Amino acid sequence: MRAMVLHAPGAPLKAAELPDPEPQPGQALLRVLACGVCRTDLHVVDGELAHPKLPLVPGHEIVAEVVASAGRFAPGDHVGVPWLGWTCGECRYCLTGHENLCDRARFTGYDLDGGYAELCAADERFCFPLPVSLGAVEAAPLLCAGLIGYRSLRLAGDAARVGLYGFGAAAHIVCQVAVHEGREVYALTRPGDVEAQAFARSLGATWAGDTAEGPPVELDAAILYAPAGELVPTALAHVRKGGVVVCAGIHMSDIPSFRYELLWGERVVRSVANLTRADGEHFLALAPKVPVRTHVEPVPLARANEALARLRAGAVRGALVLVP
Repeated sequence: MRAMVLHAPGAPLKAAELPDPEPQPGQALLRVLACGVCRTDLHVVDGELAHPKLPLVPGHEIVAEVVASAGRFAPGDHVGVPWLGWTCGECRYCLTGHENLCDRARFTGYDLDGGYAELCAADERFCFPLPVSLGAVEAAPLLCAGLIGYRSLRLAGDAARVGLYGFGAAAHIVCQVAVHEGREVYALTRPGDVEAQAFARSLGATWAGDTAEGPPVELDAAILYAPAGELVPTALAHVRKGGVVVCAGIHMSDIPSFRYELLWGERVVRSVANLTRADGEHFLALAPKVPVRTHVEPVPLARANEALARLRAGAVRGALVLVP
């Protein structure tokens, strides 16, 4: 099979012909139809997430057709493969509904070969059934940007006024869900990014501006999708007393010191770690009711490095999706 392979952190991916994967017990063999390009892929490739499996086929926003199944699916079924690829099922976290925190968890496109390839193998327990009618390219960003975005919105509580900091793949999905739920969305971008601000307004945001000017009202919650630690004190200054700042990325630059005054008033700063299968089931049932419309651009698999470079430069509206 054709694949794009990471051999060393910080190095470009290399095109390769690899043996077809051989499914292990409990795994399905999948033909990749589309794989989203996620910021987490960038963190893995750039070496910001330590100790990936090497060599590695990245990619964890996978929409695929079942070739062979261990029993859960039938050949021809469409499934989604997310970041969470395996958990132990027996630790304190797995047994209390927090499998996203499993110390032994294995992740697709990090510990396990992912979807920057024509084929992949995945644990059937961690695959989500998808309707064949759902477009593969359009569905791919739902598998991480959508799922992690949904979890971050749930962790923001019942906030009526939600600020989204960084308006990329996750935020453009969460904006639609939040508006559907009757919330006001305030989109905050890097200064001067008027195109992203217009994009946010087109998806129903009440207001869109930049992080320097800040929102015109106090927020009940802020969700940070931009991996910039300096936005934590900025967001704290924008939320009301009792408000929450949710750091939604798996990696973030260092958070600078800030005055206790910004945290005082029972404000909360918390992170989002991975996802659970329950998150996936709930979100994938909700998405068609909104309905969530992903804004995607298909890119040939062989141009994966170009797609990562565009994401690194912030030159993406919505999401890029690799197509084998």
